[in-house]
Amino acid sequence: MTKKKPLTNAEKQKRYREKKQKLGKKEVRGYLTEEAQSCLDEIKNLTDWDDSTILSNAIRLTYAAQQCGQIKLLNSWLVKNNK
Repeated sequence: MTKKKPLTNAEKQKRYREKKQKLGKKEVRGYLTEEAQSCLDEIKNLTDWDDSTILSNAIRLTYAAQQCGQIKLLNSWLVKNNK
């Protein structure tokens, strides 16, 4: 009987990403400004959502605002309120 070599963290992460891709999910990465990090922390505290849920909802809400012609209004609110 041969022993299997344990997977490295990189191999585990690769398997996890491949599994998510097969489920039709896409990874999106980026860096947050200090203002965005503050908003993220507040949303997490208020909703108990994880990062994936917050990001998915943020993209969907941004899309809805764009479709309804409200992007300029929302952006001006963010600027006015330093968010």
